Amino acid sequence: MTILLEVSYFLAMISFIIGLKFLSSPQHAKLGNIIAGGGMTLAIIVTVYHTFYAGPVTINLILIIIAILLGTILGRRMSDKAEMTKMPQLVSYFNAMGGGCALLLGIIEGQQLYLGQNTDRVAEVVLMTAMMIGATSFSGSVIAYLKLSGKVKDIRTRFVSIASRLLIISMIVLPFLVSFEVLHLNLIQEIAILGSLATIYGLVFVFPIGGADMPVVISLLNSLTGVATALAGILFHNLLMISGGIFVGSAGVLLTLLMCKAMNRSLWNVLAGNFKNSGSSTSSSAVEMEIKRTSIGELATNLAFSSKVAIIPGYGLAVAQAQHLCTQLEQLLETKGVEVDYIIHPVAGRMPGHMNVLLAEADVHYDKLREMDEVNDSMSSYDVSIVIGANDVVNPAAENDSSSPIFGMPIIKAYNSKQVVVIKRGMSKGYAGVENSLFGEDNCQLLFADAKDALSGVIGELKTLNF
Repeated sequence: MTILLEVSYFLAMISFIIGLKFLSSPQHAKLGNIIAGGGMTLAIIVTVYHTFYAGPVTINLILIIIAILLGTILGRRMSDKAEMTKMPQLVSYFNAMGGGCALLLGIIEGQQLYLGQNTDRVAEVVLMTAMMIGATSFSGSVIAYLKLSGKVKDIRTRFVSIASRLLIISMIVLPFLVSFEVLHLNLIQEIAILGSLATIYGLVFVFPIGGADMPVVISLLNSLTGVATALAGILFHNLLMISGGIFVGSAGVLLTLLMCKAMNRSLWNVLAGNFKNSGSSTSSSAVEMEIKRTSIGELATNLAFSSKVAIIPGYGLAVAQAQHLCTQLEQLLETKGVEVDYIIHPVAGRMPGHMNVLLAEADVHYDKLREMDEVNDSMSSYDVSIVIGANDVVNPAAENDSSSPIFGMPIIKAYNSKQVVVIKRGMSKGYAGVENSLFGEDNCQLLFADAKDALSGVIGELKTLNF
């Protein structure tokens, strides 16, 4: 029976690798999810059967089966009900559950070690590390969920910064003080203190971070949950937990660093919750820019005479829930021979791949999605670029204003298009807090309207023109 268990774990690990490989391609992402999920399901079934086979049915086994069924049903219902615009919140919620599980496993295993009078300090350190990481991921993900839901605002105070540093120092120093018997604490007391400190740290860790940096935070918290799972796997001698945790942890760290690179910011700068300070470019650009307005009718006319159009989505598209109208506009233009592409910035939205998921939900074909680096050199071939809900990621100040907070950040070079139309509700600034110099370009016009109303109006005008 042990051989069957090991074989199922091996097959599950192989399914994780294949699933992860398929997830790198939008066309095969769904299949990758199915393969990885199938491997995990196989491992769970064999593990439960192995527990049943090893001895009589106990209350613990019954509780495990009930928990699995409840988790499956609730998870499926939540996923089915969640709108695509709420996907970042759902990811944060699920990640919080993963961190919470690692925390609970650490507490339970710590109790077992204490009651068994285990003197293996290495095992205790691994346990406490897994528990602290899980606690941080749990509370941090909860705050991320609340911030994405608009229920908690950014808190950037000196107290939060100082508290964050003190908590880190305390969590590092406490185990050494106990090991060298400077503090006389038993394992349960040590776990309780470290767990509490880590939970509080998760709160102050996410509090200062702004909404536009949430993709980085979610990715980092996800990687922490993976690390906690791998450490828990070491404690339980479970190869599947170790391998799965390593996959999640390493992928999360890599994605976090790639997104930081896409913003030309260090991870520390993101976690500190601020851009580098600058004030000159903001005030001067506000004075020098001459804003040119356009109308729904004028935009529709320009699109009717275009041969190639780019749609550049941002978080505002998700807020307006206008992704389906984008698809309708794309289909209407393509029936008349107009080529339409969607250009995606790596950090657009509020979670990794947010725009990709949003557009996929609206049945936008994968071949229509273009990465920033793929098209930046050929942006001049687009007759019209429509910017919907994006701001900093198309701001030319990132390239030509060394005093700007976003200087050096790779952007989508929408300004190279023959014409740029930015759809936005008002003149609000992006997350960096600077004016967008794109608005003052000769080839840029602003359409002040809700994205949903604007796109609906453009589609109506095109139909009126018998386009």
